[in-house]
Parts: sequence; structure tokens; C-alpha cells
Amino acid sequence: MAGYATRVRADIARWREAGLIDPVTAEALTRDVAANERASLSFGSILAMMAALLFGAAILIFVAANWETIPRLARVAALFTVILAGYVGGAVLKTRDHAAMGEALWIIAAAAFGGSIALIGQMYHLSGDETSALVTWCAGTALAAVALRSNPLTVAAVGIADAWLVLKGFGFYWRAEIPHLFVVMAVVLFAVSFWTRSRAARHLIIVSIILYLVLLATDHDTLPVAISLAVISALLFAASVFAGDPIDRILRLGGRLPLHALLGFLTGMAIIQFDLADESTYNSGFAVASVVALAGIVAAIMLAGRESRGLRWLAYAGFAFELAIIYGVTLRSMLDTAGFFLAAAVLLGILALIIIRVEKRMKAPAETGAAA
Repeated sequence: MAGYATRVRADIARWREAGLIDPVTAEALTRDVAANERASLSFGSILAMMAALLFGAAILIFVAANWETIPRLARVAALFTVILAGYVGGAVLKTRDHAAMGEALWIIAAAAFGGSIALIGQMYHLSGDETSALVTWCAGTALAAVALRSNPLTVAAVGIADAWLVLKGFGFYWRAEIPHLFVVMAVVLFAVSFWTRSRAARHLIIVSIILYLVLLATDHDTLPVAISLAVISALLFAASVFAGDPIDRILRLGGRLPLHALLGFLTGMAIIQFDLADESTYNSGFAVASVVALAGIVAAIMLAGRESRGLRWLAYAGFAFELAIIYGVTLRSMLDTAGFFLAAAVLLGILALIIIRVEKRMKAPAETGAAA
């Protein structure tokens, strides 16, 4: 963001000298850039968050390592002291214009809260399992985010919810089952993100919903879930392209809904293709799904690729994946190892040529407009 802000300031100065904007407008634009630059997540803020996480982990490991030697009352008091000091100290630093350090202390307090759940539960032999602990940790962090109106705490709450989804969905510590409660958690956290002004949390929630649907599709009813994901994503993409401004004013995703919609579409089509793939015989269903996927990629580039470089790269990655899976299903039995490398070279060359031509077409209108 700092590099972008510097470039914009230079452009504003150049526009002012060229007489394209008046001094009042130049001053207003400079103030707006400065305000957004201060609100951005700087490299120092990232380092502060990482230091906070490491510090919180160090505290919890120290307490856990000396758990048996510390008196029971002192254990509880120490844990609650860390939580209270983190939240109160962070609030004080925020009021004194030390936002990064304040948010870092809140992250420490949230980490201490999660560790306290496990340690106190172990100490008092409370009933429950890791599932309940993660849900409680997520709820506590979300409440703290609401009370403090904290963007990083909202992201942390979403991250905890995602950890619960992955651990429960893949059955790392207990019998795997689809955690349908995640849908409720996602809706609540999405609403919280508006109050805390956390766009990053909203992006993460949408990606997490796609992961939830992948788990749901692999667990049962693969084709219905995958087809629904692909169709709904395609409709959202169309809506974001043809009615993007009203939708973005509601969802506040910074114009990135087409990117999420394309990711959902590609994910749904990939699940469909894997389900229909049959290496031994020609599968017309797989062929139709492949054609639909390729057509969707081309449509995405043509409709929204000019405005989003990230969407173009996602489309290119999807196109490369389609080439790979089509080869894997239809051509593997026809080519030996040498033939595979030859085919891969040809396909990659075709992909590179298509990307170069598309990039040139995207740049041409912009250069024409600048010349005019």
C-alpha cells in the first residue's frame, strides 16, 4: 500500500502541475490517500501481529510446562490477568494512536482465552471435547471483536471457525462428520464483519463456505451439491458483472465478488469432473462438463478479466487445470512418457499464446483511452 500511495501522490502532483486538477482537488485527494494509507495493514502491523501470536504462545507454553508446580488459584489468576491485561492494555494503546500494538495485545488476549479454556478444563476435569472448546473460543473471540470493534479479532474468530471446520470435517481428532453448525457461524461472523469493518473476514468467510460445500459434496450427494455450487456461482458472477455496484454496496467486498464466484464455479465443476471421470471408457458426461468449464473460463475473462488481474490469473490457472484433467482422463492410455512431455509442451505453449493475446487485448482499450 505504501508504494501505491507514493505513486498516487506523485500522480497528483503531476496532474496539478499540468493543470488537470485544481489545488483544492489535489489537496483533497492527498488527504484521502493519507487517510487510507494510515488505515491499511502495514508491514509493521503484520510484524506486530506475528509477535503477538508468538508471545501468546510463549505464555501458554510456559504456564502449561509449569502447570503442576503453580498453585491452582494462581493458575486461574495468571490466565485471567493475561486476558484482562491484553484487552485493557490494547484499548489504552488504541486510544493513544498506537493501533497496531493495541490490536496485537488483543490478539494475545484472544490466544490466552483459547489456551485458558483447555487448561482450566483440564484442571477442573470439565466435561466436553475439542469441538466445544473451539466453538467457545470462536464465540468469545467474536464477542470481543464486537465489543472492541476490532478487524483483526474478527479475522481471528473466522480463522478459529475454519480450524473447527477442517478438524471436524476431516476427522483429525474425532469421527469425521459434516459440521452443519458452520453455516450458522459463518452467517453470524459475516454480520459481525460489517460492524467491525473487516473486509478481509468477509473474503475469508466466502472461501470457507466453498470449503464447507466441498466437504458436503465429498461426504454425500456429490453431483447435486457440486452442480448447485457451480450454478449458484455462475449466477453470482453474472449478477456481480451486470449489477456489480448495488451488490458491492451491500456486501462490501471491494469489487471482488466475481473472483469468489469464479472460484466457486471452478470448484464445483472440478468436483463434477472428478465424479464423472472414467479412464477406461469415453464419458460423454465428463466431456460436457469440460466444455462447460472451459466456456465459463472464457466468459469470465471476457466479462470481468479487464477489471481484475487476480480474476485473470485464476482463470488461467483454471484453464491449465482443465487441460491437465482432460489429458489425464482422455489421453493417458494413448501416450507414453515421451509423448506426455511432448503433449505437455504443446499445451503449455498454447496456454502461453492465449494468455499473451488476452493480455494484449486487455491493454489495448486502456492505451487507446490514455492516448485520447
